[in-house]
Amino acid sequence: MRERQAFQDARRAREFEAFVAGAAGRLLHAATLLTAERPDDNPRARALLTAALAHTYAAWDRLRGEDPYDRTRQQVALRFARGAWRRHRGHGGVLERLSPQERLILVLRMYEGVAEEQTAALLGLPADRVRGICARAIASALHPPRGPAGALSGAVRP
Repeated sequence: MRERQAFQDARRAREFEAFVAGAAGRLLHAATLLTAERPDDNPRARALLTAALAHTYAAWDRLRGEDPYDRTRQQVALRFARGAWRRHRGHGGVLERLSPQERLILVLRMYEGVAEEQTAALLGLPADRVRGICARAIASALHPPRGPAGALSGAVRP
């Protein structure tokens, strides 16, 4: 019996290691976008991903046909949305101007390609609200607000 358990544990570890080797880069990039950190300095994104991967590993034997990438992505999104990650503003990331909710919806919809209805169900929001937040986030990301008029024209202020 112990040999069988040891074999199953080793198989589980190999499967999980293969999953992490293939998916961790993309998941870390998504977590980095969510936390609005720079890709070369992203400790909060790494912590977020580590917690999500730990949850996926704990449930590995119970996945039974469920995609582990989807499970981990869902955990990253839920952990980010729960609030601990909301208290922190971004530190130089591409999406730092956006609110945490806007970043979450934009990353799920545009980077991860999650359907609008799935995103709405995951976050407990109506699909129309997700659509509106996503549109606002895209507009904000593509057309950032301009600074003071003097700063654009090069005028020197006293």
